Amino acid sequence: MEDSADDDTPMLGMDLPETPAPAASSGPYRVLARKYRPQTFAELIGQDAMVKTLGNAIARDRLAHAFLMTGVRGVGKTSTARLIAKALNCIGPDGLGGPTIDPCGVCEPCRAITEGRHIDVIEMDAASNTGVDDVREIIEAVRYAAVSARYKIYIIDEVHMLSRNAFNALLKTLEEPPPHVKFLFATTEVNKVPVTVLSRCQRFDLRRITPDMLFAHFSAILQKEGVEAEAPAIWLIASAAEGSVRDGLSILDQAIAHADLEGGGTITADQVRVMLGLSDRSSIAQLMAAILEGEAGGAIDLARAQYALGIEPVAMVRGLMDLVHAITLAKVSRHDDPALAAADRERIGDWAGKLGFAPLSRLWQLLLKGHEEVLRGNNPLEHLEMLLLRVIYSASMPDPGELAKLLESGGLAALAQVAPAPRAGQERAESPAAAETAHADAAPSALTIAQIHRLLESQGNHRLAGLVYDHLKVIELEPGRLMFAPAPALGEAFAREFGDALFQATGTRWQVGPGEGVARPSLGDVEQAKIADNEARIRELPVVKAALAAFPDARLELPEDNRHRSSP
Repeated sequence: MEDSADDDTPMLGMDLPETPAPAASSGPYRVLARKYRPQTFAELIGQDAMVKTLGNAIARDRLAHAFLMTGVRGVGKTSTARLIAKALNCIGPDGLGGPTIDPCGVCEPCRAITEGRHIDVIEMDAASNTGVDDVREIIEAVRYAAVSARYKIYIIDEVHMLSRNAFNALLKTLEEPPPHVKFLFATTEVNKVPVTVLSRCQRFDLRRITPDMLFAHFSAILQKEGVEAEAPAIWLIASAAEGSVRDGLSILDQAIAHADLEGGGTITADQVRVMLGLSDRSSIAQLMAAILEGEAGGAIDLARAQYALGIEPVAMVRGLMDLVHAITLAKVSRHDDPALAAADRERIGDWAGKLGFAPLSRLWQLLLKGHEEVLRGNNPLEHLEMLLLRVIYSASMPDPGELAKLLESGGLAALAQVAPAPRAGQERAESPAAAETAHADAAPSALTIAQIHRLLESQGNHRLAGLVYDHLKVIELEPGRLMFAPAPALGEAFAREFGDALFQATGTRWQVGPGEGVARPSLGDVEQAKIADNEARIRELPVVKAALAAFPDARLELPEDNRHRSSP
């Protein structure tokens, strides 16, 4: 009998908890994002301000009737809504507990909510239930008390997807719901939620999770999963997550599978870069060095080599942008990337010491514009090569501020030193200062037209000085005598007014009037000729030629002529 008793099935069933059946270990795999979904507020990372506010509200029994959680994907909006549902309906292990910020997780309401089967906690996806009829069902149901829970809770995910009529139908119920009903909304696009709804909710903006928090969180999960990983690899995953826990866990899941397939079982930084399509840092550094040194051929060869290895052109552009960003932050001592090796840190620090903010900003803008071109181009590699050439040949071009300074006093001469010499037979326009010197040499005791212009300016006669500067073309100028070419812009009374002004300025009567003969250009004409000559010489500069070739729609902007000045 004892033997038969030992063979009874019930007796064998008592041994099952000690020796699980093989089917238990071969159940469907749960992805990390679901397996490690936070079950308590203590497990919810990065949202301390919200947890504190909710804890105080529960402790003081000042619970709002509607909550709105907003934030980017994967920061815990839906998880927070479920945690609030558990916190409000938890009855404790002994069944006598009340609302608490620390739900027990073992009572029937907590377990039912965790498993998604609680009859009084209704979850609705607004993306697939957008109409007013769906909201009307909620309005009809809120009149009835909860079946077994303390509160009847409606969790509406992606609430911004509700139609306008659905929102309007919900307003009255949302403003004055029965005391046993709570609304929990979650959305990634809060700007699409009507303000009439926002004003009826207590809003919580869930923050992006920092890379430091993600690194610690992923490290703990890897330890629980029994998977080895290099610290730089975890940092790469934390950075690629862009503040989203769910995105990071999905990448981590993929990295674990990738490492297993490689056979080593350890997640390495190189494997993560390959998996994410990230370019190698050393290759990007070599490409940046070629750009800064102006080696166009070398930069194109490096880009083609990376492309042959399977690196997408847009990933190379992003790598260059990341490097420029790192160099710029290093200049203000704000760059801290734990995934960087010591050699990379040294290289970035060296570039930060040599490059100024202006070229770095210009480089960033060129790469930013080129990123869109490479991303949308039908042949990304060709777009990348053209972008590299554009960046290289624009790197040495002075920025607009520097160019404006060069074009001011003394700057044009500096540019002219490196500008090509005028072609044979091409005469340079005589500047007013040069004309003044020439006339002074011819007649030292006589006033030049430039000196007369300054006298008029000093007397405050700016209108007459302007006419002299723009339109007065001198035929004959001697002490006490000035003949000029007639011009409609001068007017009939110009000769009399000009003679009176000269008398007031010199104390001597002047003979002023129109004459015949060859007239010299006006001061304004001389200045415009000078500017045109300088512009032609500037356009001959190699760096300007390259810039205009790279940017066909660009224009060379020179400072406008400072007309009617006293020192032309």
